[in-house]
Amino acid sequence: MAVIITFFIAHWYLSLFFQTFFLHRYASHKAFTMSKTWEKVFFVLTWIFQGSNYLSAYGYGIMHRMHHAYADTPNDPHSPKYDESLFKMMWKTKTIYSAITSKKMKVDDRFTKDVPEWTAFDTFARSWVSRVLWGAVYVAIYWQFATVWWLWLLLPLQFLMSPIHGAIINWFAHKYGYRNFEVGDTSRNFLPVDFLMMGESYHNNHHKHGSRANFGGFRWHEIDPTYQVIKLLNAVGIIKLAKHKEVQLAEVKKAA
Repeated sequence: MAVIITFFIAHWYLSLFFQTFFLHRYASHKAFTMSKTWEKVFFVLTWIFQGSNYLSAYGYGIMHRMHHAYADTPNDPHSPKYDESLFKMMWKTKTIYSAITSKKMKVDDRFTKDVPEWTAFDTFARSWVSRVLWGAVYVAIYWQFATVWWLWLLLPLQFLMSPIHGAIINWFAHKYGYRNFEVGDTSRNFLPVDFLMMGESYHNNHHKHGSRANFGGFRWHEIDPTYQVIKLLNAVGIIKLAKHKEVQLAEVKKAA
């Protein structure tokens, strides 16, 4: 039992880390820079830790930029305001993401500038061969270590880990939580202490300051775990943080 629980938790947080660090803060917002060599390393690491849920930095980056440009309008790729249910929103998101990644959908040039692209690797990592192989690895681990039947209920969640991460923020963080800033959309900070989403749930903060590497920091309890790793990677020279003017806590108090 302990092996499966550990495997599930590790997959949750490692998959989520590369989604928020590489796909979101780097590919979408360029909150920091890195060399082309390190960029390829993080492509591969994202594939390893997202596994059967692998998301393309190219497709994710463009779609997320569109989300910020069109937040909570009819052109938003995912908005609870215009989708009747969580399932419909996520299916629409999948359709748009796939069309962008496969270059079957024309998008404005402003959304494609400097988005990381490694077409050959994406073609392999997004293929059914890759997804089935990762799925087989997951099943083999459960077959070997799932000692009680209910542990198997976690397996479908691992097949859908990345969409689940997206659904939590794109649906629930536009419906529930508190706001530090009045912005032109429904974004909210879903959790006051983000133990679950590695800083992603400070969604209102992020919509106010999209290119800021630290999603938290506007209230004493808003600690962004991913930002702590980003500071370490910056200190050792793997990445270079972009310089953005920090917003003082006083601004939040005025907005509250």
